[in-house]
Amino acid sequence: MQASLSLPPAAPRSDPGPAVFRRSAFRFCGLRREALGLRSLRPAGSTRIFRSPARTPSRKTVTAVSGNGIGSLSKGFDYDLVIIGAGVGGHGAALHAVEKGLKTAIIEGDIVGGTCVNRGCVPSKALLAVSGRMRELQNEHHLNALGLQVSSPGYDRQGVADHANNLASKIRNNLTNSLKALGVDILTGVGTIADTQKVTYGKVGFPDTEITARDIIIATGSVPFVPTGIEVDGKTVFTSDHALKLEWVPEWIAIVGSGYIGLEFSDVYTALGSEVTFVEALDQLMPGFDPEIGKLAQRVLINPRKIDYHTGVFAKKITPAKDGKPVLIELIDAKTKEPKYTLEVDAALIATGRAPFTKGLGLENINVVTQRGFVPVNERMQVIDASGNLIPHLYCIGDANGKMMLAHAASAQGISVVEQIGGTDNVLNHLSIPAACFTHPEISMVGMTEPQAREKAQQEGFEVSVAKTSFKANTKALAENEGEGLAKLIYRPDTGEILGVHILGMHAADLIHEASNAIALGTRVQDIKFAVHAHPTLSEVLDELFKSAEQVNTGVSPPSVNEPVTV
Repeated sequence: MQASLSLPPAAPRSDPGPAVFRRSAFRFCGLRREALGLRSLRPAGSTRIFRSPARTPSRKTVTAVSGNGIGSLSKGFDYDLVIIGAGVGGHGAALHAVEKGLKTAIIEGDIVGGTCVNRGCVPSKALLAVSGRMRELQNEHHLNALGLQVSSPGYDRQGVADHANNLASKIRNNLTNSLKALGVDILTGVGTIADTQKVTYGKVGFPDTEITARDIIIATGSVPFVPTGIEVDGKTVFTSDHALKLEWVPEWIAIVGSGYIGLEFSDVYTALGSEVTFVEALDQLMPGFDPEIGKLAQRVLINPRKIDYHTGVFAKKITPAKDGKPVLIELIDAKTKEPKYTLEVDAALIATGRAPFTKGLGLENINVVTQRGFVPVNERMQVIDASGNLIPHLYCIGDANGKMMLAHAASAQGISVVEQIGGTDNVLNHLSIPAACFTHPEISMVGMTEPQAREKAQQEGFEVSVAKTSFKANTKALAENEGEGLAKLIYRPDTGEILGVHILGMHAADLIHEASNAIALGTRVQDIKFAVHAHPTLSEVLDELFKSAEQVNTGVSPPSVNEPVTV
């Protein structure tokens, strides 16, 4: 679940002056592997570490006894590798480090699993699983087409909340056990960089412990971003952290931000009976999606549901409900800053993206200055200081560096860093990393959008072609009565290079990986179109998509690509 951190102004709307909308007048409008075993774990993500008030570190040094030191690269250090942050990004790096024979420790000030497992990817998928079932049971036309009859569906809110919480707990325990089983030392406390190759950690009220490491990885993740003027009380005005607890289901909820986070929660809330109002600063909903996919998503995911929206507006001020009064949202024009409307709703979810959690890391001790909170790094995730120099043996992965704020991107970056530590140069191709929005139907993407590809083509002097195919032509989708969907391929006709693939439809989040791997491996369109897909399966949507690409010059060699990286 992702959304932009900043929302640039959009063109003003021609709506009338300030008004108050009340209910009566305004009714409508990814874990690297599933954590089921120990060595099968390769999750991805970030963590949240709580920095305590200033503490005086003791100069006690600990030399850990660990079973994972076989093949250690360094002598004279407590560890080969210390990772600050036990989210799934740090976890993925730790497991790969063990495979490489590195003596590894991971520092965590909160709980293992970080944002993804505890407050993001994992519990949100549990809620979305429920919303998907509810939609199936509520769609009488769909059921009748399949010859099914179901009585009026309902749900138990606490049971739904427990499902999300239990799933997060199970995955968290699996991650913790996998680290312990492989001999990774889990050091509890707040991690701070004291100097080059030196870290301190400790709990509030206790002396800090100092350890040394040949290499250090920062993997501290992110927290929800709340714009100024918004008062969060955790009850009626809240972030995704609070929403995932599902303490109540409001009748009418405003969602500020229409990116991944907002869109997924709109799917959950409308399935459970809420009415939703989107507040979006840009002049269109879902601004991060390919425009064509975004338009289709609005037709499928927004228009038929109890959802209305305001675009081109900022939420200048949001006041929680109290003393019998509703939540008040003061909207202003995103460009002119003139007052527009005041909404009165039961609740407001702030889904304006996430901000890096990098305060209290001790970066000033090594002359590192963050950029909007992000730790500056190069393409190899090596940290850059204020003078533009690389800091030896220090890396930053995941949301904390801002390159790509996705859990599996953090894991891929961590694995890439460990490869470099082991002596293999490895540069991750971020354009090969897929993203998904787990609505019903799902949306997925990898590489560039069509506008991005055409801009690059204009700058570099090559042509761009687009191919499309519909789920309506897929036998498996029709058998499921789920023919609503589109797959889109953006490619270079001169070389066959795949620039981007975008999918909206049933199981789009699973289908995207064929395209993702093709980009990572440098596979050309004219080659992948000969791959064989089982019939009848949804994978044939991609088969037809690649086969529909035309005018590919098979006589031109594709540009060189980096060594393939598992993502």
